[in-house]
Amino acid sequence: MSYTTRYRSYSIFSTAVLMALASASASAAPAAESSKQVPAGPNDPQIAAIVVAANAVDIKNGELALSRSKNALVRELAEQMVTDHSAVNASAVALVTKLKVTPEENETSRSLTANGEKHLKHLRGLKGRAFDKAYVDNEVAYHEAVLKAIESVLIPNAQNAELKAMLVSVQPTFVGHLEHAKHVQAYLAKKVAAR
Repeated sequence: MSYTTRYRSYSIFSTAVLMALASASASAAPAAESSKQVPAGPNDPQIAAIVVAANAVDIKNGELALSRSKNALVRELAEQMVTDHSAVNASAVALVTKLKVTPEENETSRSLTANGEKHLKHLRGLKGRAFDKAYVDNEVAYHEAVLKAIESVLIPNAQNAELKAMLVSVQPTFVGHLEHAKHVQAYLAKKVAAR
């Protein structure tokens, strides 16, 4: 597969993630059309399901990278993704349990899971440097999309103060993930250019 084809694949995946997360802001209030109100965003149970789905996607990708990659930097990134996203999910589950909120599956959480499975299938078909590049490129695109969604959809629509605070508190972690992924991406590009 050519670089252009792979890049389009990652762009399509990250765009699908961003669109799925952004569509949450328009899917929660069908009655708004009749009363000409601005559509409401996802409610707290829907946000909880979106957070769990988004983290689960990245955990699965990281676990696959740990089982496939021989590159120390890629493995380090994957290990960080599995550890940090597992911790975020544990915190989210603890918080919704404390708040007695049941995560509510919704179009966005289902879309994230489905797109994640499609991309995971794509990654499973790759090996070696092609796998490493695809995994890291996806981490960059995925974290860019998730950060935009956290900032523009999830935080503004969270009604519970503790849920909103949790989303705000994880934002710097995801920024760190993006920076780490970009660093590994640059390293892999230099390594290819040096050959």
